[in-house]
Amino acid sequence: MKSREFAMKVTRPSSIPRAERREPPDPADPTDAVHSNEAPKSLADSVFDKVLAAIYDGLLLPGSVVNEVELAQAFGVSRGPVREAVRRLQGVQLITREPYVKARVMSLSAESALELFQMRMALEGMACKLATQRMAPRELAELLVEFEQDRQRYLDADSTTDASDAPDAAAAANTATPRRFDFHERIVRASGNQRIVNALCGDLYHLLRFYRRHSGTVLERKEDAYAEHWQILRAIKTRDGDLAESLMRSHIERAANHLFQHLPGGASPALRRA
Repeated sequence: MKSREFAMKVTRPSSIPRAERREPPDPADPTDAVHSNEAPKSLADSVFDKVLAAIYDGLLLPGSVVNEVELAQAFGVSRGPVREAVRRLQGVQLITREPYVKARVMSLSAESALELFQMRMALEGMACKLATQRMAPRELAELLVEFEQDRQRYLDADSTTDASDAPDAAAAANTATPRRFDFHERIVRASGNQRIVNALCGDLYHLLRFYRRHSGTVLERKEDAYAEHWQILRAIKTRDGDLAESLMRSHIERAANHLFQHLPGGASPALRRA
């Protein structure tokens, strides 16, 4: 991709994550609490967020070479902040680099995906059960409202965007809202179990989200995922922890099987618990 073309895509405002856009934190949103006293982002952090957004939005595809010179030109910065961003992304396993070999966005691996989805089934299933027990009525009501708002943004963007322009459709949806709604992150944080939160929302979060994004890129899977999310919320609302846990585990299993169908070999390893 030419540097000018890449710059036009990567530096558009809609591709910049919510943390960089510096919207006021939502006091009712526990995922925004950590941002309430943040200092302005450094240049290195801003470049990191931009490269991360490019990976999430499919502008830097799995397995593609990460050209630091091209990225620096696209962002209008020196190579220093880009090099630091690449190192940080290596640390969260989104970029790989071997000695004397160019850095690349990590490729989707069936083995890695299997391990991550097995972990997600166990931890997110339990997180969902705990959230059912611990979420206050007001917190649950707010989650339901945000869930429906996010769904409406998706429908509005889909109705005004050509299906062949998927990355821009996602960008249009992000433009309509200052925050990226993450259903799974919200459930995990609502569990109140800090060890589960640290495991799924720490450094590993970016890698998990990378695989999740690729497991739901087909329109039909997006629709199915929404319906499954809604069923999980209904179980939480009725305070049925066992059902909520079972639905979350089944939801993750379906997402994993969908991803495996699009990986080389097309095999779908068994994920179900014994």
